[in-house]
Amino acid sequence: MYDSLFLYSSFLKAELKSCSCDSSPGVFRVRTVYLPRCRNRQEKRRNARLSLKMYSHGSESLIKQARDIHESELQKFFSRLVKLLQGKELGHETVDSLQRLLLILSATKYTKTLPPELQRRLASLLSSSAEQLQVLSSAVLRETLPLSGQEVNYNQENVVQLNSHAASLLLSQAQSRADLSSLCAQLLRGLEGRQSEGSAHSLTHTLPILNSILTHSPESLTEDHVTLLSKKLVDWLRYASITQGGGASSGGFFTGQRSRQPVPTAELDGTVSGDFFTVLCVGQGFTDDQWMNVYSFSMLRHWLLTNHSVSNGNTTADTAHRLQLSLSLSHSFSNDDRSEVDGSVVSMVSATSSSSRLLPPRERLREKAFQYCQRLIEQSDRKAQKRIDTDLQKACLVEAVCILDRVCEEDTSLVFRTFPCIKALFGRLSSDLSFARVLLPIAQFYLHHGETAAVDCESVWNLVFGRFPAELFNDLFLAHELLRFLRLNLESLQARVPQYTRSFPNLLKFLAWDSPSAVDDFVDLLPSLVTTGTAVELLHTLLDLPCLSATLVLQLRSACQPISDTGGRALLSLDAFRSTSYRGLFLFLLRGEAGSGDTIDRLSTLHKLLAEAADWPRVVQCSQTVPVLLHIFFNTVVTVANDKLLAHLILVMLERSSLLLNVPKYIKEIHRVFSCHLLRLCKLHPSLVVDQSHELLEFAGATANVYSKEDIYTHVVWVLGEYLSVSCDSRCSVRLITSCFETLEAVLFEITSSAPTPGAVCPAPRVITTLMSALAKLASRSHDLIPRVSLFFSKLRTVTRGGSVPWCNNEEDLVAIVTRGEELWSLLKAPGVAQSVLTPPTHIASPQWHQDTNVAMPLRLRALTSLTHPQ
Repeated sequence: MYDSLFLYSSFLKAELKSCSCDSSPGVFRVRTVYLPRCRNRQEKRRNARLSLKMYSHGSESLIKQARDIHESELQKFFSRLVKLLQGKELGHETVDSLQRLLLILSATKYTKTLPPELQRRLASLLSSSAEQLQVLSSAVLRETLPLSGQEVNYNQENVVQLNSHAASLLLSQAQSRADLSSLCAQLLRGLEGRQSEGSAHSLTHTLPILNSILTHSPESLTEDHVTLLSKKLVDWLRYASITQGGGASSGGFFTGQRSRQPVPTAELDGTVSGDFFTVLCVGQGFTDDQWMNVYSFSMLRHWLLTNHSVSNGNTTADTAHRLQLSLSLSHSFSNDDRSEVDGSVVSMVSATSSSSRLLPPRERLREKAFQYCQRLIEQSDRKAQKRIDTDLQKACLVEAVCILDRVCEEDTSLVFRTFPCIKALFGRLSSDLSFARVLLPIAQFYLHHGETAAVDCESVWNLVFGRFPAELFNDLFLAHELLRFLRLNLESLQARVPQYTRSFPNLLKFLAWDSPSAVDDFVDLLPSLVTTGTAVELLHTLLDLPCLSATLVLQLRSACQPISDTGGRALLSLDAFRSTSYRGLFLFLLRGEAGSGDTIDRLSTLHKLLAEAADWPRVVQCSQTVPVLLHIFFNTVVTVANDKLLAHLILVMLERSSLLLNVPKYIKEIHRVFSCHLLRLCKLHPSLVVDQSHELLEFAGATANVYSKEDIYTHVVWVLGEYLSVSCDSRCSVRLITSCFETLEAVLFEITSSAPTPGAVCPAPRVITTLMSALAKLASRSHDLIPRVSLFFSKLRTVTRGGSVPWCNNEEDLVAIVTRGEELWSLLKAPGVAQSVLTPPTHIASPQWHQDTNVAMPLRLRALTSLTHPQ
């Protein structure tokens, strides 16, 4: 469907055009309508919107016509298309008809069968010299059913004409593993023997097909297939020609066809290549085997990663043979063997090595891959003459190190031969951060094999977790690759790299800079960063992520010229960032490692300095990811923390609820997260309420929190009323219950006896009812308090009889509050019943049968209610 949409859009003409439909006998026709020339930017935008609307209507009409076409008209169109394909020249009319055919076939979900003659003609177009016809015919055939009784059969003659479009068709029509295996056999037979000039081109398409088959169905390849392809890869990698293709001229006035002499390939610095050909060799032209060298290297790593999935009955024997011969392998590149595949094109090399020749095919490929990568690393040290070649060197270094990593995983004896080269490469590149994406595979190599080789990896991890995030946090490609590296190696990093868990202030810079693209990675990484030693500081850091995001923006702006806003006034936050008075605040946010302190004392000052950054898009995006990460943090910390740490986290939540950057909706979302997990922590560990009773009562006793922190205040009050009980903690005394009662009573009396200050909203009804319930629960546990709370409920009923009250401006809310007060007052008249109802024992409170919709209890309760309360 993607191909059809692509082709469909291509024939609709791209630049500010639209489609309209003309009906014609048989098949619709596309007519292009051009929009007038735009004079200014606003006209361009207006015409673009008009074009999009016209394109939408035109495309819908075309698809509708394609779906409604009659069978008789369709057969006429097929006949006309066959006649067009029989012609000697296939012009614009043929291309237009093929595009219409593709739209007809792809407009419905039903697969159609084409006439045999048309299907054969379309198949012949796969080998056309015009790529547009190849694309169209391949797309059309993928939308149709093969002919009845036809099997996937691409014989040797057709393999010669193979191209990427024919290959995709072959793979799409394979119906079983047997078909794929047969296709592999036919393709691999095309690799044997000497390649003619006509068939050499098809080899460049054979390797991608085999690679795709290996990816999706490795069982389709047999051990013989793997052996043959491994031998061919050895040929192409190690024995490609070392002279330039195309017969490069030696120069001179009388230069002609006969005077052309073979010219050797060159290195990227312009010197003559002195060793075997690689992807980093350059020339004016390349031979077919040199192109196959490039293709082989591009698929080598994937081949090494996946060819072990092929069933092999000789694995044990091959392993024993490899162990016997591994010590006799030579380190020299000049002592290599020639290929054993008959008829292959190989370059003249030095005498063969008997030890290498005795290796099984997979082992020989591993050895040649090792030598090839060593040569690439040597070539990468040369100064390229073109900038594009410098980028090529970096890309080849990444691939070479990854291949060496894989080779060493398969054969640990190669680790000691490889590490000197990798160590030297790291020493050469570590000071240049432009090679950061090359250094990541080197870090992967150290992680996998550093313990085997007993080498010190500290400098590697200081670079990866230190300089990379600190200096390259705005490199999106590096951020993606580094975070992916961390996710893939999470268990190894936790076990072997102590710098990992301490580096979260640095790693979170990637999230602070580009939250939308990094949040998925940190959802996976964050649990591994939560430990008993880092939990408190990590919580502060997560809450300060919007501040970190703003600070990173200021850090980059500070390196440039002063930036002014639209009014010509310099940014105050940028001036503060450059000021020595506030430098310590920003340096703490930019710290690279944990352990320097959980937070800073002047957070409120920092928030004032960054107030103008609250609406910056990057800061707003970052603030939207914090609640998600906080949920993950709390869900993880309850599995690793002890009661002392959890008590500390409760204090942090209460303290930081008033110390947050004032980003729109950010504070409210954080309060909601705090409320949810405060409730969960106290439910899992009720003793925390007694441990932190002083701090909780101090928070609940501040009347200002009723208005500014409704969510978290409501839950703190509920927690005090629910878990401040002897049944939850034997340390809960009558004195503590009385102290809590008096604190909540004072707040409730204050907010219900006076109107709110001008400009302030009325207290939420949920806060008032929660306070009333908490007082009733506490009074039921200390009966001396019942008269006091009962007096309040009676006064509440008396006051509300007069009509509206200043602390509640909604009549329905006021009725609900009064009703709750009367219910609680009625319960407290029977103290024993009140305690059982307000604080039921655990075996009664759970399960809550009256709330379970899967049992009959709720239905019975509703029936009794309807009977006892007549309408």
